[in-house]
Amino acid sequence: MFKHRVAAIYPRSGPFSNRFGVPVLAWLVVVGIASVSEAAASEHPRLVLTTDGVVRIRAELGGVPLFDATLAKVRAEVDAEIARGIETPLPKDFSGGYTHERHKRNFLLMPQAGALFQILGDEKYAIFLRSMFLQYAAMYKDLPLHPQERSYARGKLFWQCLNDANWLLYASQGYDAIYDWLSAEERRRLEAELFRPFADFLSVENPQFFNRIHNHSTWGTAAVGMIGLVMGDDDLVNRALYGLDDAGLDLSARDNDGGFIRRADDGAGFLANLDKPFSPDGYYTEGPYYQRYAMYPFLMFGQSLHNAKPELGILDYKDGVLLKAVDVLLRLTDADGEFFPLNDAQKGMSYLSSATVAAVDIAYHVGAGDPHLLGVAAQQAQVTLDDAGFAVAVGIRDGLATPYRRRSVNLSDGAKGDEGGVAILRDAGERQSVVFKYSAQGLSHGHYDKLSFSLYEHGTEVLQDYGLVRFVNIEQKGGGNYLSENTTWAKQTIAHNTLTQDQQSHFGGKYAVGSEHHSVLAFYDASDPSAQVISAFEPNAYPNSELRRTMALLSPSWSERPILLDLFRVDADGRHQYDLPFWFLGQHLATSFPIETPPAPRVLGTDNGYQHLYVESVGQPADEQAHFQWLRGGSFYTLTVAVTPGDNWLFTRLGANDPDFNLRRDAAVIVRREATGSTLFASAIEGHGSYDPVSELTRQPRGSVAALRVLHDSSDYTAVELVGRSDRRGLFVVANSDTHPSARHRLRAGDNDVEWRGPFHFKEVNQ
Repeated sequence: MFKHRVAAIYPRSGPFSNRFGVPVLAWLVVVGIASVSEAAASEHPRLVLTTDGVVRIRAELGGVPLFDATLAKVRAEVDAEIARGIETPLPKDFSGGYTHERHKRNFLLMPQAGALFQILGDEKYAIFLRSMFLQYAAMYKDLPLHPQERSYARGKLFWQCLNDANWLLYASQGYDAIYDWLSAEERRRLEAELFRPFADFLSVENPQFFNRIHNHSTWGTAAVGMIGLVMGDDDLVNRALYGLDDAGLDLSARDNDGGFIRRADDGAGFLANLDKPFSPDGYYTEGPYYQRYAMYPFLMFGQSLHNAKPELGILDYKDGVLLKAVDVLLRLTDADGEFFPLNDAQKGMSYLSSATVAAVDIAYHVGAGDPHLLGVAAQQAQVTLDDAGFAVAVGIRDGLATPYRRRSVNLSDGAKGDEGGVAILRDAGERQSVVFKYSAQGLSHGHYDKLSFSLYEHGTEVLQDYGLVRFVNIEQKGGGNYLSENTTWAKQTIAHNTLTQDQQSHFGGKYAVGSEHHSVLAFYDASDPSAQVISAFEPNAYPNSELRRTMALLSPSWSERPILLDLFRVDADGRHQYDLPFWFLGQHLATSFPIETPPAPRVLGTDNGYQHLYVESVGQPADEQAHFQWLRGGSFYTLTVAVTPGDNWLFTRLGANDPDFNLRRDAAVIVRREATGSTLFASAIEGHGSYDPVSELTRQPRGSVAALRVLHDSSDYTAVELVGRSDRRGLFVVANSDTHPSARHRLRAGDNDVEWRGPFHFKEVNQ
């Protein structure tokens, strides 16, 4: 029997060609004799772009506007690079440096050129790819480790193996596209001198990189697995799925429940990186910034396995967690599509990123065809040049897209969903978003900020999470890598909107200790849009202290906008100093009490982040209420705090002990309570009114909350009263012990006898 071979024939024009010069009729000629199953097992492309997909795409080119526009844009970019010539310089730079960026640009071109070859049938793109791969093959065999020694796993083309894995994953897509076009000798040489040594380097030569639970390893395992799929090397695919110790497992092996047979400890490999970092809800423990980054290899390898080895059922793994994760990723965005900066995260990263474009396209294509995903894709205004991107573009063309709506959600953290979580409370009009973090540590990218929160209005940060201290791919700032202030500032507790005790960070700022613990959900209830509540407690951040925070997004009839009620309880042995910061963005307008400015700012402390804070002003409220107002984005905001005698307010600014100006000069107001045991911080935050700099008109510059009174506080119940300026009131009561949904409660709160069922109660009281 003749060996099966598929030969692609690409006429440049003809009576059956469309305006791209691509024939509409069949474009494959099968030479030799082979069974259908043998053909399906060996034909290329077979990863994210498939032979069937190419036929469909070519048949409709010129009639799918979004796909056609993306194709034209990519074609212009790749043509410019072909004209420029191929460069593979000797590696020497960190991120942002010339050699780093050149090799990065090269790998980004690989799947693009491959897609252009398959879709347009122009051999110049295959020739370009072949020349680039052969140039890398000649270079790779004698290439030493990268000269920069900062990484725990140095790469060869790049300073860390992570970026080398990026290269191989993208290269696998380009190689897949030209595999059948190359001669057998060319394939042999590329696999023997480049792709197989590259895969071995990332895995067996760097087990500390490959065999861990981390987004780095996700890239490594996906890259090795995808090149294995292209080469038909099940040994590499097994290595990718199960880690280094199980490289000989039978891919088709299943357990009694129809799932994959895995090592007992699920310790490494692609499947372990699906099992452990993702909760059953699809939340990724490192946070949305790194979830966005990891979704590309997760979904690229996932769809490649789905296409090349459908018998594995990878998209059903862990109850379909890969596709759930795409939905979660979109939920973790503000109104402008930017990801909430939990843990290490660069602000401004949004679902317009190429990784999220691919995630949305794949989720729509292999999922249930959710029209809301098409709404996101329409805003992204680009698609991937493969089967998934084409399906999305066709759906948009056919008018199937519906607007994407963000709703309140509570997302569990941890492999089993029992390690805390992240909740987002959104009002009915999607104006305000409260992000409440009570999660696990978040692996090495986690911060020490249990029970922290941030507040957004119409996509604008009002009370912020700092994010990370890193200037990604900016060479002037530490080669684009993490800076020391990420540890001394961004990870520390005082950098977040949560409570610090005795100027010590949660868990002493120790990763090993923080990784052993997580906060605990008391209850979450968003069933009534006028009163949505999240409550959680943290028993381990400080010895012999328990922190409990309840946040309620309330919409009383007498308030223009929702009011965020914040009740932060501390149950502690002994007396301590407590600091509760509010990291506001905008212009300080006024306080309801006098403040004093010292002759020169003083530094607040010596470590745990305090060494980076200047104290610019101080004040001590004398009344039962304290108000602080600021202006942000043409809107007014007011913080109202129920005062405990002796409270001090510190007006601070970031930037001390920062000789290289690596930190933003952000401001915070810190409510400090000294020599105190168990206590309650009760606060309310509201947006109100507007200011137009063109007309210079001001509307409603004062908030609707005149007072916030604590009527009762104990280990069993907390009750507060919101007093409106028109003397209309709202009573909020929360159970601190029995939070069962059917539990019945009775409490005398001030002049009110309150009876209710469930963990909380809110009602309006008109005087």
